[in-house]
Amino acid sequence: MDIQIVFQIAAVGILVAVLHQVLMRAGREEQAMMTTLAGLIVVLFWVIQYVSQLFTAVQEIFKL
Repeated sequence: MDIQIVFQIAAVGILVAVLHQVLMRAGREEQAMMTTLAGLIVVLFWVIQYVSQLFTAVQEIFKL
């Protein structure tokens, strides 16, 4: 696994946290929740590729 994906996930997490706090202070709770949800979806799309590779490797190792 490349270390770059860890830094990308951390950057998205920091950005989403800052945007969430700014939107909450501005009284826009709905937009804050949508921003958090969008960040989560982006990270999940990145992680799904690695999970798929993991399952493929496990299948090859155990000959399933």
